[in-house]
Amino acid sequence: MSLVKLTIKGISYSQTQNGAYALILNEVDGERKLPIVIGAFEAQSIAIALEKEIKPPRPLTHDLFKNFADRFDVVVKQVIIHKLVDGVFFSSIICERDRIEEIIDARTSDAIALALRFNAPIFTYKNILDKAGIYLKLNPEQDAEGNTTQQEDVLSEPQTFGTETVSGEGYSAYSLQELNDMLEGAVQNEDYEKAAKIRDEISKRES
Repeated sequence: MSLVKLTIKGISYSQTQNGAYALILNEVDGERKLPIVIGAFEAQSIAIALEKEIKPPRPLTHDLFKNFADRFDVVVKQVIIHKLVDGVFFSSIICERDRIEEIIDARTSDAIALALRFNAPIFTYKNILDKAGIYLKLNPEQDAEGNTTQQEDVLSEPQTFGTETVSGEGYSAYSLQELNDMLEGAVQNEDYEKAAKIRDEISKRES
């Protein structure tokens, strides 16, 4: 199976749902986005690593892991999101010490927080992106001369999202067509957490 490289586009957060965050990963050579729902602590750790200028007064857990690894000459080479089961992403951290490679299972949020600290690339398999990736449509706009230009509707920085609070169980009442319509609406509104939940419900029915 071929690997697809991903970059981090941003983190969305909800003012109406406590502790709800969505990490948005972007396909490097494509237009698909991979939203992953993560916890508040992991979102904070990833955001701090992205900012780089923010230095916590004491090391966070992922910073401690990085310091520990540096002390014992362990290098994180890459992170691979290798499995998706019932909306849960599974990841592996590929490490190396003394030219010996080891593979360590990890939660995707932890793996990405560490990848940022080691400047390690993030990959997923094409079949996972085919199943869980979301396309963001391009919105045409006209320039001063009346020519149509394309601007991608993506996150450039953390934004609020999620004005609706619909539980995962609530989606079971909708038809597949209704779910696809709701998915498109959620993506257009940049409600990535909702989009991820709807996508997971669609994946369950199609599996």
